[in-house]
Formats: sequence, C-alpha cells, structure tokens
Amino acid sequence: MTFAICEDEAWIANDLKKKVEEYLKKRETDGIVRVFASGEELLNFDLDFHIVLMDIKLSGRNGMKIAEQLKKRGSGSQIIFITAFRKYVFQAFDLEAVHYILKPVSNEKLEMALDKAVKRVDFMEEKTLLLENGDKAERVFFRDILYCEVFDHQLLIYTTTGDFKINGTLDGFEKKLDERFFRSHRSYLINMNYVVRREGEHAIMAGGKQVLIARRRQQEFMKRLMDMCKNMG
Repeated sequence: MTFAICEDEAWIANDLKKKVEEYLKKRETDGIVRVFASGEELLNFDLDFHIVLMDIKLSGRNGMKIAEQLKKRGSGSQIIFITAFRKYVFQAFDLEAVHYILKPVSNEKLEMALDKAVKRVDFMEEKTLLLENGDKAERVFFRDILYCEVFDHQLLIYTTTGDFKINGTLDGFEKKLDERFFRSHRSYLINMNYVVRREGEHAIMAGGKQVLIARRRQQEFMKRLMDMCKNMG
C-alpha cells in the first residue's frame, strides 16, 4: 500500500512520515511512504497513491485544489486532510475525504483515520465483474467504472482503462454492481465516486463528461451525495 504526505513544513512532514511508518509496523502491513513539499509535486508524480495525507495551506495551490485535481483525473486516492484550520471542513465533505484532522495530530486520531482509509482501499480494490461480448471477455474492477449508458439497444461501459460495448439491459447490469453506483436516469448509471459536481440537471464526472439526472431522481441524487459526506465520519 502506498502513502503520500503532502506538507510544506519539513518537520511536520517528517513527523507524519514517522507516524505512518509506526502505524504500518503496528498493523504488520507493508507500505511505501513518500513526502511531497507541494501539491504540484504530488500531481506530477507518475503514481496515484492509495492514501494521501494532505495539508491545506501549501505553497502554490492549496490542498483542496490539489484534491479536486486528483478527483478530476480519476484518482482513487483516499484523502485525509491535516490542517490547522476548521473552516475547510465542509469542502472536505464535498471531496469525500476520509477524515479531517486538526493539528497537532495525535496518534489515536491518525490511526483511526488510517484504519478507515485502509478499509476503503481494500473495499474499492477488490470487487470485479466480467464483461462479455461474443467470444471476448474482460475482467473489470468496479473502481474503474466511471458510468454506463444505454445507446442503440446496447450497453456502453466507460472505464478509466477503456470503453466497452456489451449486450444487456441497464436494469440487469445495475443488479451486478454495488452502492457506489446510482441510477441517475433511465439511460445512465453513474459511479458516485467520480462525480465532481452537479450543474443543473447534469452530474459532472471526472474528465468533464456531463451525465443527465432525471428530474424525479435529483432529490435522491443529492441525498446520496450528502450520505457520502456523512460517511466520512
């Protein structure tokens, strides 16, 4: 499991690194911990980390903006915000952060947040399904599915690794998936983890695609977003 610490104060970054390494040793888990002094360094690194410990006040773009960029590019990183400021907590909810910890960071609070993040990673990593089309079949992770739509009597499955066209109904496909997916319209099924924002009757997905939300589904859509925020705990 990979961990990134994005913190521009070296002594805090080193302390967090030490705490994460102690956590891994205590949980008897292998892991790699890397420190970044700015959000730009993290974005430019050629790896999406499983868990990111993110300061908010950084040199350059702040941690919230960096987290938004990670989400837009489809990163599955679980983010724990670590900050001296309370005022950003609701923005953290909007970004589905695992936790929001105020400095100074206690071992107890950090361990609780890391446990939750690890559980999320394990859950997101493991689920798969088989997409079959004729004599071809491909195993696809739930976490990689952005959204699905019905077009010309076929299902189009859009994923972070490519697009698929299969036979079947959206009703049948929906039954194979889990609670991270939401039927926004009779023709669309979306992975809520890739929703960047709502604009009117559309959900804006990572990558910029607009997916229609039926009028009768808009209230439930907003409820789902709020429930995800509450689950941040």
